[in-house]
Amino acid sequence: MVRTNGVDLCVDTVGDRADPAILLISGAAASMDWWDPEFCGRLAAGGRLVVRYDYRDTGRSASYPPGSPGYTGEDLVDDAAGLIDALAGGRAHVVGLSMGGGIAQFLAVHRPDRVATLTLMSTSPGPADDLPPMAERVKAAFADPPPDPDWNDRDAVVEYLVEGERPFAAPDSFDEASVREVARRVVGRTVNLESSAKNHWLLEGGADVRPRLGEVTAATLVIHGTEDPIFPPGHAVALAREIPGAELLLLDGVGHQVPPRSTWDLVVPAILRHTAR
Repeated sequence: MVRTNGVDLCVDTVGDRADPAILLISGAAASMDWWDPEFCGRLAAGGRLVVRYDYRDTGRSASYPPGSPGYTGEDLVDDAAGLIDALAGGRAHVVGLSMGGGIAQFLAVHRPDRVATLTLMSTSPGPADDLPPMAERVKAAFADPPPDPDWNDRDAVVEYLVEGERPFAAPDSFDEASVREVARRVVGRTVNLESSAKNHWLLEGGADVRPRLGEVTAATLVIHGTEDPIFPPGHAVALAREIPGAELLLLDGVGHQVPPRSTWDLVVPAILRHTAR
């Protein structure tokens, strides 16, 4: 547990504390568990200190009543900056996925001294008319969400989490067994499952950073699935175009998800090369 920004956050580190740090920032409502320990281990074997953590209202970190998060999206940014200060000496390679990619962009624009390099996964520069819309199957899932499970029934919550992930992955990249294993770990570690599932979706966001992406000075790598149904690849193309010098790595057949195991032989070396800058 690390105390930062007035709250206790649960943190896991892999690797040598003397190595350059990579901070992994998850998507909305996602604990550190979605970053596979073996994925982290491969990065650590490349000479990196890998830091993953539970957001507020996920895993073992500070929890709030369901429907009443006592924090804002900017607080989540401050939490990430605080962990960089506490665990990485004030500067880290930042890897953000989905909402975590939004936090990473905010850090790169407003706290550039904290960001050694930037890696953006399955994320977007922000809602705009010039970007492609989400897939119809995802629109339908958001418009007609499943009923709440019995939050005290762990098996029911596991099924709820698994089915919640299914629409986001590409049909050929959804590893149900792996997702179910992660869901069981999430259910076993989370302080308040209902808060974890709901509270992030109620947060007020920070200012739109897209107009300032041209100011990003950190070397940037954009990693994105070609079958992402929430942020189709046009979102990644926009990021790579608007951030000076950014590189784009497209993952064939991958949806809106943490890079699946089948991509690690491509993704891990790419991140290690990028963070060697």
